[in-house]
Amino acid sequence: MPVTSERTRLSYIADTVRRYDRDRFLTALFAPQDRREDLMALYAFNLEIAKTREAVSEPVIGLMRLQWWRDALEEIYETGRPRHHAVAEALAAAIAGRALDRTELESLIDARERDLEDTAFTSVAALETYAEATTAPLFRLGLAVLGVSGTQADQAVGHMATGYALCGLMRALPHFLRSRRTVIPDDLIAEHHVDKRALMAFRPSDGLAAAVEALSQRARRHLEEGRRSWPGSPRTAMPVLLNGRVAGHHLARLRHAGYNPFDPRLAGGTGMLAATLWLRATFGRL
Repeated sequence: MPVTSERTRLSYIADTVRRYDRDRFLTALFAPQDRREDLMALYAFNLEIAKTREAVSEPVIGLMRLQWWRDALEEIYETGRPRHHAVAEALAAAIAGRALDRTELESLIDARERDLEDTAFTSVAALETYAEATTAPLFRLGLAVLGVSGTQADQAVGHMATGYALCGLMRALPHFLRSRRTVIPDDLIAEHHVDKRALMAFRPSDGLAAAVEALSQRARRHLEEGRRSWPGSPRTAMPVLLNGRVAGHHLARLRHAGYNPFDPRLAGGTGMLAATLWLRATFGRL
């Protein structure tokens, strides 16, 4: 069983991912030991840029924070000397060891500028574009760490990443609402007559459930298309592809909660998820 006990000593980077990105931490544990830390470095980098909105008091400071990471990447690629920052140092080691694509890393930073805007997503298509931009490059970089590449792989993880991110956005809806933001697109709010006042007051409604169900169905279709488009995916890609099963697990729980994103039963549940991932990885079934 590749998943080690959490009592085993973790690096600072791996422990950071364990605490703040539990799902990806679980999938990364299935990577070969000599590649696991590089995956953790990618996920820790993603955490750093994803939390930009919450870490700053105003958008201009957020833009400066993202620029700091662009400059850090430039120094890594141009000089090979990372800044004195734990995540930057770990990322530099992964870049050096796995020849990671600089453009992919920079595209993740660029995508996070959208988080600093207060404008709503106008359509499901716009939300899907954002979901893919903030997640697909990360999955492709993860495959690169595992030594997997190719057009078919890129197409598969594009869909899988979009489905994974859509699921994550729905799960995080209460978090967004606490800062007066919503990720439910305007077209779905209009189509299902979502009561915005009830939404901002964290009150479930039939309209909200219908909108969340519609997004869940889109997420499932992306996950299914990802699996169909890469039927011969190698077992070496499993640590990244298992993220699709993570999303499927959470979508099922959301369905059982009646598509109410405020249902308290949606919290926790990683024990069953860990067992599911182990079974999938052991028998090589996605």
